[in-house]
Amino acid sequence: MSKPPEPPAAERSVDRKTSDAWTVLTLLRWTAGYFEKKGVEAPRAGAELLLAHCLGVGRLDLYLQYDRPLSTRELGRFKELIRRRAQGEPVAYITGGRAFWTLDLMVNPEVLIPRPETERLVEIALQVLRDLQLDRPRVLDLGTGSGAIVLALAAEFPNGYFVALDRSLGALQTARENQTRNAVTARIDYLSADWCTALRADRGGFDLIVSNPPYIASGEMDALQIEVRRFEPRAALEGGADGLSCLRRIVRQAATRLVPGGHLIMEIGADQADQVIDLATAVGRYECIDILKDYAGLMRVAHLRCGEANLI
Repeated sequence: MSKPPEPPAAERSVDRKTSDAWTVLTLLRWTAGYFEKKGVEAPRAGAELLLAHCLGVGRLDLYLQYDRPLSTRELGRFKELIRRRAQGEPVAYITGGRAFWTLDLMVNPEVLIPRPETERLVEIALQVLRDLQLDRPRVLDLGTGSGAIVLALAAEFPNGYFVALDRSLGALQTARENQTRNAVTARIDYLSADWCTALRADRGGFDLIVSNPPYIASGEMDALQIEVRRFEPRAALEGGADGLSCLRRIVRQAATRLVPGGHLIMEIGADQADQVIDLATAVGRYECIDILKDYAGLMRVAHLRCGEANLI
């Protein structure tokens, strides 16, 4: 990274010992401009998040301390964060955390970074659980990753029983740590498996199954943003040649793991609504098939309900 230029005289400290120091505001301005030149997404927000992380303060505190000079040690640490971000590494991996719903999640390269649009899936799932009015709902999260979805639901329904399933042991460990980190008291069993295949019949059926599975077609992976294609786990993104390989299995297997009248809610690609409807119709056990809009108005959430006569 090129050496930051001298800050304007008006932004230098009057103290001779720190006359050449970088203040919080000066450094934010320089970093945002540097990120913009490098084509980094959301340059100002990224600069704020990284500097707040480096200094151990909140983003608002940066502006309450705008004239604070950074020490040589702090400036050295921040330069390293700038270098990593300029190379495309996501801010969430650099800081090790991401806010989702009411949660403060730890994230790392073992798991997909939770997206704001997935909160729409959580919103729909919570409404389903409220409508069911069960004392102890049984919920399965397929491909739990960081645990974002299952923990958001479990935090709202502490008396429920939850199963978080992922084939990645690293992801399951991250989800467990996130449960502790967010003090979620509901019972959650963590299982390493490939979708529903390892679930024993004696475990019983589920009232709700949720999933944010891989649904990006293999041929589209190289067109993703650099921070996604280079840093996030490919297995959590790639859904086979047509993007439907995981969705196809989930729709078929979930129908045998849901109780009569049980619900399946999945995030899907914005152009996959018709294919998912066809998949669900072909299974023959779903009596209600809806595709719902996300916060951006895209058809991104599939909500399927099994018939009342469905058998486990």
